[in-house]
Amino acid sequence: MALFVKKWNFQDRIIAPSLLAADFGRVADETTRAINSGADWLHLDVMDGHFVDNISFGPALIQAIHETNDVFLDVHLMITRPDHFLPRFVAAGADMITVHIEPEADHDVALTLKAIREAGCQAGLALNPATPFEAVVPHLQDIDLLLAMTVVPGFGGQSFMPEVMPKIEEAVAFRTEHELAYHIEVDGGIGAETAPIAIAAGANALVAGSSTFNAPDMKEAVSRIRKSQIAPEEAP
Repeated sequence: MALFVKKWNFQDRIIAPSLLAADFGRVADETTRAINSGADWLHLDVMDGHFVDNISFGPALIQAIHETNDVFLDVHLMITRPDHFLPRFVAAGADMITVHIEPEADHDVALTLKAIREAGCQAGLALNPATPFEAVVPHLQDIDLLLAMTVVPGFGGQSFMPEVMPKIEEAVAFRTEHELAYHIEVDGGIGAETAPIAIAAGANALVAGSSTFNAPDMKEAVSRIRKSQIAPEEAP
């Protein structure tokens, strides 16, 4: 696990640049650049070509990042059978492991979340834009993070989907009603223009790929997202 001692709660605003938008020929340097630019977490999208129609990287790359940089590794498994592959990502140095609720992921969600926590990692649960909030409700007392995809998962650079915001509002209401403490994370099309919309709905962890790694000044881009606010009259 990483050496840092900082702990985050759902009232913190967390910026998590997505490695998917980085220069893969310079992964260690790109991770360092993200840290130096003010990133809190590094978001790692693992795709297997089955659950989503794309292939990214696996445990070996995550281990390389873990061994060369000290940053919280927010690992998002967009794969089938995450329960089967889980030990490899734990061994690679993941700090948070998020799995999907959709049936196509082909696993017992409750058992997988339990296994993640028993392995010493934080547990996250993700839902795609088309998946209703009700699908995750049975598991919300067993997670540290709820990830609401704000694009159709599989490829970077897509446009933000504001129609996902009602689900975030439902997640906030449920968390308050049941006195829970999970983070609410959004992933997809997040930048200085869209972050205020997600923040106003209740998200506190913001995954930003192209808007950070591909910005002329990554530090400024991270800072702009962190300081994002929305005018009251524009709030959803």
